[in-house]
Amino acid sequence: MDPISAVAAFTAAAALLTLTPGLDTALVLRTATVEGARSAMAAGAGVSAGVLAWGLLVSLGLGALLALSEIGYRVLQIAGAAYLIWLGGQMIHAALRRHPAAPLTAEPAGGEGPHASPAGWFWRGMVTNLLNPKVGVFYVSFLPQFIPTDVPVVAFSVGLAAIHATMGLLWFAALTAATRPLARLLRRPGFTRSIDGLTGAVLIGFGLRLALERRS
Repeated sequence: MDPISAVAAFTAAAALLTLTPGLDTALVLRTATVEGARSAMAAGAGVSAGVLAWGLLVSLGLGALLALSEIGYRVLQIAGAAYLIWLGGQMIHAALRRHPAAPLTAEPAGGEGPHASPAGWFWRGMVTNLLNPKVGVFYVSFLPQFIPTDVPVVAFSVGLAAIHATMGLLWFAALTAATRPLARLLRRPGFTRSIDGLTGAVLIGFGLRLALERRS
């Protein structure tokens, strides 16, 4: 496979992966609905940064250690599950505490809860991606198939990951833009409470599934 064919094939495969609904999509949609476009895109940028990091780790051979090490995989699996359950619990807690008539910008006392600055959402998006061992193992098994012979492995691998990350950003931007025409409806306190509660339950479900899932 020559470099041009490899890039084309990877781009097609990455497009299908990007459009498949999952945890990242749920996180960005919730953030766009409850906290606005800026925070949503920060979360999406964090997810994309995680993708780039996985691409670099795999190109350096470090990702193979995750694929081969049962203990390493399990530690990352438990850490990722715990993080998702914690984040989901924070959303449900905020939904229960937020009064139906309270303004959207009101946050629990002490700054607790899922609300954060755009920088905070960037880190949450990146951590969510990096603590998902399935992403790492997927990149270990998926990315090498698109690396032609006689190319700089690190540079080419990171370049492919950058394509995936860019497509993710464009997809997140489209999702965020789709919520803007309904901004007034979506930002009603009762609706945002429901979104926080639903997304929190989804994140907890993802976390429990990740914690209980047996490695194939």
